[in-house]
Amino acid sequence: MSLERRPALVIVGAPGAGKTTVGRVLARRLGVEFTDVDALIVERAGKAVADIFLQDGEDVFRAMEREVVAEALTGTDGVLALGGGSVLAAETRMRLRGHRVVHLVVGLADGLRRTGMSTARPLLAGVNPRATFKALLDARAPLYREVATVEIDTTRRSANQVARSVLEAVGEVLPPAAEEPVDPDDPLDRPTPHDSALLPDPSLRP
Repeated sequence: MSLERRPALVIVGAPGAGKTTVGRVLARRLGVEFTDVDALIVERAGKAVADIFLQDGEDVFRAMEREVVAEALTGTDGVLALGGGSVLAAETRMRLRGHRVVHLVVGLADGLRRTGMSTARPLLAGVNPRATFKALLDARAPLYREVATVEIDTTRRSANQVARSVLEAVGEVLPPAAEEPVDPDDPLDRPTPHDSALLPDPSLRP
């Protein structure tokens, strides 16, 4: 009997797309576990992603990322969020064939605001972060589209709205007859404001 497991959904997208936030909401709605590839890498390496880049180099990080993604695609059965650069590896794109892959699309302005150019994202640091992020989006967008089963725009939308769109797109829920009620006290129901740096943390609400 095979012990191989398979994720229910795989989330891909650029930094700031909300892969972790939306992934956790999706996992909660589906009643499954959530796994973040970057978190697995940090656990394995014993240090932050930024420290791996600075101390060991991007090549070491990418090699570890490929290995962790390969293991996660056959060892998890919930919602799996890949790192923003995971799709750069041809072998990873090949492994994603046959999976339900959701591409969370983020524009330049929203991506910059949500990432906040934090030091936790070493590829986005530099003299001209806007140009760096634009180049990153331009280079990776075709790769996200190559592996995606569905694409969901996250612009000016709340985490709950994005999650519901994902579930509708993959056939997990029926489209509503009317818009879901918005709870003003639920941070996950608030659209990303123009001056916001990050999508809300799903742990803010049980």
